[in-house]
Amino acid sequence: MNIDNSFVSNIYKDINSSVNEKIQNSKNISGRDISNQYLAKYQLEIMNESKIETTKQVELFSLSDIGYKGKPIANLNQEEAKKLVSEDGFFGVAQTSERIANFVLLGAGDDIDKLKAGKEGILRGFKEAEEMWGEKLPDISYESINKSVEMIDKKLSELGASVMDINV
Repeated sequence: MNIDNSFVSNIYKDINSSVNEKIQNSKNISGRDISNQYLAKYQLEIMNESKIETTKQVELFSLSDIGYKGKPIANLNQEEAKKLVSEDGFFGVAQTSERIANFVLLGAGDDIDKLKAGKEGILRGFKEAEEMWGEKLPDISYESINKSVEMIDKKLSELGASVMDINV
């Protein structure tokens, strides 16, 4: 993963250059100039630190963490990729929705409040994914999330909880 922080870096260079030019030309340097210089430098440092931490997290995550033991995704041919997202494939609706729902079901047990919070978290995360994607997600995503929510709602119903029918 390559995070580009050149925009902030360029702003910092511009502000720093402007302040240094004023120093060399013995012009008055305002508190605003100095504040902007420190702010830009601070933002650049935050961006660099964020880049380092994000890279560490990406390097730590592996598809094997969710149980995938197959060929690396980048090495799949078109037929192999289609098989993975088919109904019975590892990334198909059935298995994906089960992994999502089980994360909540196993973590919450029979605690109704935790089940509801888990359901809300799944739906909130899905909405965030839609926003990041920038447009409507592929249909398989909606099918998976709806099936996950159905599984959680079923458990809530079995426990006698009121279930609000929320479909994405």
